[in-house]
Amino acid sequence: MTDLSTTYLGLKLKNPLVASASPLSKKVESAKKLQDAGISAIVMYSLFEEQIIHESLELDHYLTRGTDSFAEALSYLPDSGMYSIGPEKYLSQLTGLKKALNIPVIGSLNGVSKGGWTHYAKQIQDAGADALELNLYFISTDTALTSQELENAQIELVAEIKSAITIPLAVKLSPFITALPNYARRIVEAGADGLVLFNRFYQPDFDLNELEIVHSLDLSTSADLRLPLRWVSILHGKVNADFALTSGVHTSSDVLKAMMSGAKVAMMASKLLQTGEQVIPSMLEELQAWMKEREYVSIEQMQGSMSQKSVKEPAAFERANYMKVLNSFRDLV
Repeated sequence: MTDLSTTYLGLKLKNPLVASASPLSKKVESAKKLQDAGISAIVMYSLFEEQIIHESLELDHYLTRGTDSFAEALSYLPDSGMYSIGPEKYLSQLTGLKKALNIPVIGSLNGVSKGGWTHYAKQIQDAGADALELNLYFISTDTALTSQELENAQIELVAEIKSAITIPLAVKLSPFITALPNYARRIVEAGADGLVLFNRFYQPDFDLNELEIVHSLDLSTSADLRLPLRWVSILHGKVNADFALTSGVHTSSDVLKAMMSGAKVAMMASKLLQTGEQVIPSMLEELQAWMKEREYVSIEQMQGSMSQKSVKEPAAFERANYMKVLNSFRDLV
């Protein structure tokens, strides 16, 4: 039988399917169903910085800079909605998951600033988390805030959190970075053991009848895989970190592509929310069948096999590919 095991953040996993942060980790029952169906690890839903804001005055600087009120500033960040839960209850639920499951449980913090609240990273570790995922979700709306200032602040945050814990740290990044390879390298140098590509920024809509902003969640599709697939394949071999690919993982083919790009795990949430845990066994069976047919003996054998680490000039490769795609449309006219 082919070997589906992989190693992510030093954790030996039975296969590369990981449940990313979602409401499915809020109940032990739903988490156990994922485990029993074959998921190899679970990332808990995020503990948002706003939920422990009384511990961190520094956050006010980042959220209110260039705004008229703190309430307005908070609207730039994701509506916590169902994630609105205090840190004590979060830690209790984490402990409950660890007691009930025999697969790794990864805690998740969603923050943007340094401050006293980072001691919760240590508390997440003490509650039993096998690793921690830091979700850097911040949308800059201040024309005076430079990219260098923002990146430096986030890198300092990574370093501070890493200094507070001994468990592995993964950082979930945004794709909207001008020089992503340099930024990713600096994040790893600050202490990140892994990089999760990418964070999905949920876009608000307008209700033209009520003249209100509508907060809605659009689940991903396999088409969303292309962006993280491209960047994992570029960064693999250039940045010394374990990569997790997330957004757009819906099929066994998506998982195979993630592995070949250089990812250690493929994280999924939307598909699980749409269809439930019953999709997991069939995906694993299809992985086994595809690998056996093509004589792959292990997941490790294929990881990074289609990355760009052997290309001397990745930038030139990307531009040539861009021109080729455009020319393919011209041929249809």
